[in-house]
This record gives sequence, C-alpha cells and structure tokens, in this order.
Amino acid sequence: MKSMTGFGRGEARQGGTTWTVECSSVNRKQLEVSVNLPRDLGDLEIQVRNQVSAVCSRGRVNVQVRCDQAAGEDAMPQLDEAVAATYVKQLRVMAERLGISPELSMSEVLRLPGVLVTKTTETVAEEIWPVLQTALEAALQQFISMRTAEGSSQRTEIEERLSTIESLAARIAEKAPLVPEYQREVLRQRLALAGLPLPLEDERLLKEIALFADRTDISEELSRAASHLKQFRSYLASDEPVGRSLDFLVQEFFREFNTMGSKCNNAEIAHHVVSAKTELEKIREQIQNVE
Repeated sequence: MKSMTGFGRGEARQGGTTWTVECSSVNRKQLEVSVNLPRDLGDLEIQVRNQVSAVCSRGRVNVQVRCDQAAGEDAMPQLDEAVAATYVKQLRVMAERLGISPELSMSEVLRLPGVLVTKTTETVAEEIWPVLQTALEAALQQFISMRTAEGSSQRTEIEERLSTIESLAARIAEKAPLVPEYQREVLRQRLALAGLPLPLEDERLLKEIALFADRTDISEELSRAASHLKQFRSYLASDEPVGRSLDFLVQEFFREFNTMGSKCNNAEIAHHVVSAKTELEKIREQIQNVE
C-alpha cells in the first residue's frame, strides 16, 4: 500500500550541464500530472507524463526540471571588438562635431548594447531526453520509496484500528442474543405496572417477543461486517492501488454499524457501535491519502 504524498529528486550530467528533476505529490481522487520544463524542452512533456503515469495511479504529481550549467569559457560573456570599435569611432566623430570631450572609459563602452555577448547553444529535445530520463527515473525511484514508506506506516495504523473494530463487533455479537430476553422482562414489568400481569408462557407475550427478536436480529449485519474485515485486510496486503476500494468498503462498514445501532435498542450495544464508527472515521481519514 502506498501513500499519495511523496517527494523525490534525481540528477544526471551531460558535459558541463547538470539536469535536476524533482517530483512531489499530494492527494487527489484521480491522477493529475503537472510538468514544468525549460521552454525549449516543451516537446518532452508527453514523455515525462507517460513515465510518471506508469508508476502512479492517483494524486497530483508535480514534476520540476532544472538545467544548471557549470561556469567555464563557454558560459562567460565574450567581447565583440568589432562592435566596440564601431561604437568608439562613431562616438568620437559625434563628439568632434558637437564640440564635446571625446573621452570614453572602458566601463562605459562595455555597457553599450552588443559589446558583451553570451554564447547560446540550441537545445535539441531528442538529444537531451536520454540524460533527462535518467534524472527522472532516479527522482521517481526516491519518490515511490517515500510513498511506500508512508503507506506502510498508514497500513500499520489502519490494521490496529481494524483489530479494535473486530473486538467491538465481537462484543456486539455476544450481547445481541440477550436483547430479546431483556426486552421480554421489560415488557412483563410494564404490563404488571399497568395492572395487566401475564405469565411468561402466555402466547401473546411470546408472540410479541418473537416479533421483537426478529426486528432486532443483526446476525446478517455482523456476518457482513466480518466479511468486510476480511476483505479490508486483503486489500491492505495487495500490491495494487487500493485507495478507491478501501474508501467504498469503509462506506459499507458504516452502513452495517448504523443498521446494528438502529435495530438493537440497547445502551451497551449502542456504545460499542459509536466506538466502532469512531474508529471507522479515523480509518476513512487515513485512506483519503492512500493511492
């Protein structure tokens, strides 16, 4: 089981250039991939998206790609002497014509447009992809490892809460058969207080108790809850993305315990139902971040 939250970083070098890829994600119901590439590498967005989609099924994944060039002769601005000489010649002619001082400092000349130029090399996306793919794979490997580690922690907590729910269901199952007997005694006492005493074997009393027992029978709900527990643990042990399945199963869990609470008019059972629903709510919060 994996979390939908993760981060990974990878690097790859080509000559004096270092390509850095960072992948981060937060929870989403569907998979959303956002890719931020240098402008001249926009054609590689589809390849990046496909590689991310191959390892993720849910969550909003942001991929950031950076290019860092090492300082060197090629990265240093170059002096265009021809442009500088042209500027100086024309400025001196203009100064002489206007009758002003023709003196120029080097710093003033260097600030003139086109005197200092930086060499730019055209980036070819197809040539960059192999090295960028290496960086992306490294980032995704770290990214998935973090998702897996967090998912393992979530799984441990969920399993502990499932054990608590299983224990509460067992207490409810133990108490449920005693509810009709308790109701018969309550009904007999009420009839006695009303001046209508009936023997315990009276047919009318037995019929009323039988109807009550049928209305309060929660054996089916307990059976389905046990099946849900088994299925839940099966999903937790799966290597496949199970977030959507777990979310649906939690809803079914809630339905069973709500029915138990409404059927059994018993304070102790109601207390166990509330406790089980509290644990389910905490599980539901956890699985909102499960892939």
